Amino acid sequence: MAVTRPRALTVDTLAGLARRRRPLRLPPLRLAVPSGMSAPLGCDAVAVPAAYGRRLLARLPRAGCVYGDGAHWWWLVPSDSDVAMEWPAPAHYAAGAVVPDACARPGLVHRPDGTSVAYTPPIPLYLAVCQITGARPAWSRPVSG
Repeated sequence: MAVTRPRALTVDTLAGLARRRRPLRLPPLRLAVPSGMSAPLGCDAVAVPAAYGRRLLARLPRAGCVYGDGAHWWWLVPSDSDVAMEWPAPAHYAAGAVVPDACARPGLVHRPDGTSVAYTPPIPLYLAVCQITGARPAWSRPVSG
């Protein structure tokens, strides 16, 4: 009885396989407005590290829907809330409330009481993020000419 040996893979074969393999791309994950709530101005989101989440929530006079995924808290804001505001690092602005590179949908951490609008007002959120991160709001920085 003849014994067949497995065919050895060469570096060229492995390199060819790697070139032909397509990277796994998950479809973009968009945060959803909870049922019974509305977002009439469209919806974007601002992400902050989860370590800042509770501190931000405590500083805001009113908070809308907030989602968490363990690493980040995502605050729903009206569309175009990045106009004239440079969100300071480590905050991340996500147009369309799209959560980049998410493997699982973030869970709802906070839902406002007594309102049907899902938004957190963006200017108080921006100021609170600046305060917690030690950044100066863009409009308060000196203008160089």
